[in-house]
Amino acid sequence: MPGRFITFEGIDGAGKSSHIESLAKWLRTRGHDVIVTREPGGTPLAEVLRDLLLHRSMDAMTEALLVFAARRDHLRQNIEPALAAGRTVLCDRFTDATFAYQGGGRGFDHAVLGCLESWVQQGRQPDLTLWFDLPPAMAARRRAAARPADRFESEDAEFFERVRTGYEARRMADPTRFAVLDAAASQPDVWQALMSVMEGRGW
Repeated sequence: MPGRFITFEGIDGAGKSSHIESLAKWLRTRGHDVIVTREPGGTPLAEVLRDLLLHRSMDAMTEALLVFAARRDHLRQNIEPALAAGRTVLCDRFTDATFAYQGGGRGFDHAVLGCLESWVQQGRQPDLTLWFDLPPAMAARRRAAARPADRFESEDAEFFERVRTGYEARRMADPTRFAVLDAAASQPDVWQALMSVMEGRGW
């Protein structure tokens, strides 16, 4: 059987990363062959590009081109072979993040992003996207308590409001793919909501 592709989305501090390993473990106990990966990143080349994106100053077009270059390598080297082998791929961020951060946050041309999406992905989209939605002010407090900020995490509240709006636009364009989780809730409550999504899809 073809594999399933599940992506985790949300602004920095929304808590998605803490749930991705829990879901991987839950799926493995049910017989799924699971890999966990991330974007930008997931391959040696893509991880080099990730480091540039997080720590080097650049304009929005350069960001977008680097993100999609990393995504192309990630798809070819990791995601597509895993799905072809019937594995379940859990990915911390994918193209929705590009439309949210570069499109929404930076205000970069969505038409150009759409062209890059088409060229690089050749129709590949997640089977399910879990959007951990959280008010930016709460996310900022969580980030400040957790780690030093990278180049994106250092952006102001208005930037993250635009990112959140960018995610909402992607959800509205493809509502059946998205499941929205209230990331302001407690971790156990978020997990129960995630389980409801998975069970509702028969997974």
